Amino acid sequence: MKKKLLGKTPTELKDIAVSCGLPAFTGKQIAQWLYVKRVRSIEEMTNLSKTGRARLAEEYEVGVTAPIDVQTSIDGTRKYLFPVTCTHDGALGAIESVTPGKLETAAIEAVMIPDDDRKTLCVSSQSGCKMGCHFCMTGRQGFHGHLSAADIISQFLAVDETFELTNTVFMGMGEPLDNWENVRRAIEILTADWGFGWSPKRVTLSTIGVIPNLRRYLDESRCHLAVSLHDPFPDERESIMPVEKGYHIRDVIDLIRQYDFTGQRRVSFEYTMFSGFNDTKRHADAIVQLLKGLECRVNLIRFHKIPDFPYSTTSTAMMEAFRDRLTRSGITATIRASRGEDIFAACGLLAGAHKQ
Repeated sequence: MKKKLLGKTPTELKDIAVSCGLPAFTGKQIAQWLYVKRVRSIEEMTNLSKTGRARLAEEYEVGVTAPIDVQTSIDGTRKYLFPVTCTHDGALGAIESVTPGKLETAAIEAVMIPDDDRKTLCVSSQSGCKMGCHFCMTGRQGFHGHLSAADIISQFLAVDETFELTNTVFMGMGEPLDNWENVRRAIEILTADWGFGWSPKRVTLSTIGVIPNLRRYLDESRCHLAVSLHDPFPDERESIMPVEKGYHIRDVIDLIRQYDFTGQRRVSFEYTMFSGFNDTKRHADAIVQLLKGLECRVNLIRFHKIPDFPYSTTSTAMMEAFRDRLTRSGITATIRASRGEDIFAACGLLAGAHKQ
């Protein structure tokens, strides 16, 4: 199996070029072809000599993986299904080892969300997820493997809207901070001058709160942060989010308070609402106390019913009352519009399923 050029830095591409008998400066040229011009084959790198391209192609490929299925919602949202391409050369990272046989049948999904002049790509960072949130289809399927930086960046290059994308959210399948090294590298490619050249303001990472890597994310990037809150009471949160046993939400918020979110960088809290479980006045007031003094936003999310989960969706009237109670107490709160529900592309519905 050929190795992938995607996910590599200019320095690494320079070393690859030299190892293939090409001039060192070729590394920068390859980076431009990959991340600026976004080619899908080495043959398209026309300022490399024909002989040089042939040498490079003997061992390497660009590494863009085409989707095996694309679905379009009535609201214009598009869901792309990709096969997981896993090798032993670092594609899964060093954190976990998984059975290659499982990965051959695994798949990931990315969702393109149009909104006026914005086109946001919701990307996956893992196949499956280890966090096991009871209300999330991804979490309920278990963990299959980490995505390499190449597999993450491939999602940006493989969608039809690649040159129209304006923003990204790491809110697809998986917990980004559980695969931090590969996610960090992908963010570097997105925001570096030699890469996509995006402002960090165009990138948001969502996490349930993996504290060690959350600290690294806050130290090593200037991108936005979204934290999965879903319940302000530890015992209730633990009943639907097992991660509360290891990483307490209060400790997560204490860490966040150590950083400045009064400027261009933002932090938000995601709150999926379940009727009769976490949508009471008591919960709203607890959120106010939990987030008091922190410059942030709370995004209220409609729950999309999934099998074998006991709770149902909170009514619109209840969500609006909950939002208004937070707002009156000084917490900026919004009800997030649900997008792509008819194609199972909305929050919590990504499962990597495809037609047989």
